[in-house]
Amino acid sequence: MKQDYYTVLGVSRQASDQEIKKAYRKMAIQYHPDKNQGDKNAEEKFKEAAEAYEVLSNREKRELYDRYGHEGLRSQGSGFSGFDSSAFRGFEDILGDFFNFGFGGGGRSQRRSRMKQGRSIEQLLKISFKEAYTGVEKKIDVTRNEVCEKCHGQGMKEGAKMQNCQRCQGSGQVLSQSGFFTMSMTCPSCRGQGQTINPQDMCRACDGTGLEESVGKVSVKVYPGVETGMKLRVKGQGEAGQYGGPPGDLYLVIQVEDHELFQREGNDLHALLPITFSQAALGTKIEVPTMDGSHELHIPAGTQSGSRFKIAKAGFPVLGHPTRKGHLFVTAQVFTPKRLSKEARALFEELSKIEDNPNLEKRSVFQKVKDFFDS
Repeated sequence: MKQDYYTVLGVSRQASDQEIKKAYRKMAIQYHPDKNQGDKNAEEKFKEAAEAYEVLSNREKRELYDRYGHEGLRSQGSGFSGFDSSAFRGFEDILGDFFNFGFGGGGRSQRRSRMKQGRSIEQLLKISFKEAYTGVEKKIDVTRNEVCEKCHGQGMKEGAKMQNCQRCQGSGQVLSQSGFFTMSMTCPSCRGQGQTINPQDMCRACDGTGLEESVGKVSVKVYPGVETGMKLRVKGQGEAGQYGGPPGDLYLVIQVEDHELFQREGNDLHALLPITFSQAALGTKIEVPTMDGSHELHIPAGTQSGSRFKIAKAGFPVLGHPTRKGHLFVTAQVFTPKRLSKEARALFEELSKIEDNPNLEKRSVFQKVKDFFDS
């Protein structure tokens, strides 16, 4: 089973393009074949990182992956397209790119913004078999942290102001001595923001977080062709950001309920079709139920139990291409009655006598049996 691409690169689902690029370069340096000659494990990790980067660095592929995961990419034919020559560039080239990207402009202030993006949340979404077939728009309840109504997300009383962090004097950074080196680190007291809330000014409703839990309504659109296990991303409907930061995303894990008649395999549907002995022997036409109504199916004479019939384009729509559909496969199941009326028994006994002598004319008896079951 493939790993989540974000997990492969060690980044969050809210990571920016530059964060994704930086994470890929770091892994490329660590696991590049030039640096790990003969190490199969390192080579596999390098390939995994390249595959994840190809998808996540492409806006369309990333959006499809965020909504439906690996299944969504496979259904669209938009998955990993293989390695090109650039993936195996020399170690020195990648190292140069990484340092140019990661350490430019070393003299700038390291003070962080107080704003924080909201946390993304995951929730189960149950839909019916029919809804998975047609697609559906729903309004669902989502429990999440939203902006505190009392302090309007600021985390402090109205009119209060932030104060400079006493530990870092408002710079957001502190110095740490390690042997002969002095390193700049994020201030642990203000977490790099350079400012803190005076405890006396803190909002009591949210304890200074700027957030409070509530239940909200969210409108979601599920497209035709989804399957159980797929994830639907609803952008910006996760938890609210702190102190004016952007919200996270809502991920809905699809669970499709079973159908009483049909079983699904990919985009194809399968169903059992009970038929009588006379229908199997003499042949008939039967109205077979489909997801859109019904289809008249010809059952040829002499049909055996287990015979399978195909009804083209009566299956599930292909995700992202609703006009393309799979097929419906119907398996005949000859019904043998457990109890017979006197009339039925007499007909079967007459039939058995004819079956014992294949040279006798059988048509009239078959017709009697058919007429009995059709009546």
